[in-house]
Amino acid sequence: MRSRLVYILPLAVFLIIGTYFAIGLTLNPHDLPSVMVDKPAPAVNLPALNQAKPTVTTESLKGQVTLVNFWASWCAPCRAEHPLLTALSKRSDVVLAGIAYKDRPQDSMAFLTELGDPFDLIGMDADGRTAIEFGVYGVPETYVIDKAGHIRYRHAGALTRADVDEVILPMIAELSK
Repeated sequence: MRSRLVYILPLAVFLIIGTYFAIGLTLNPHDLPSVMVDKPAPAVNLPALNQAKPTVTTESLKGQVTLVNFWASWCAPCRAEHPLLTALSKRSDVVLAGIAYKDRPQDSMAFLTELGDPFDLIGMDADGRTAIEFGVYGVPETYVIDKAGHIRYRHAGALTRADVDEVILPMIAELSK
């Protein structure tokens, strides 16, 4: 009996661990829960990155549907999603608010000079405090804010064409009514 247990016990442990990892592989890594969804956006009053554009404030996140994007010049996925943000910036039914996360102003400006500046509002979160208030896990991270200033959706990671077409645009259309 003891010799059978020596073989069965490791096999059982292996099967339990294997099942745990198999279930984990079926989950979407972008589906990170956020306690901020359906709650008011945190109070914010960031220093301006570009004096030619308004900064991100609590009041600027109200009155229209706003897409808040946390990004950084040192973030490769931010560079990958930038063309999608540029395309979204051409829409009249959404305001794009960019928040440069833990970045040097000159690096953020160089990034926008190179790739183009799609943001209507742009602020600097040099110490990461605003990101903490929003519950940001890492950049890039995007939030859809309704006209009343409530967070309606959070997307962790770089936006893809499918994310924009299947989730973001329908949500903007619904919230713009």
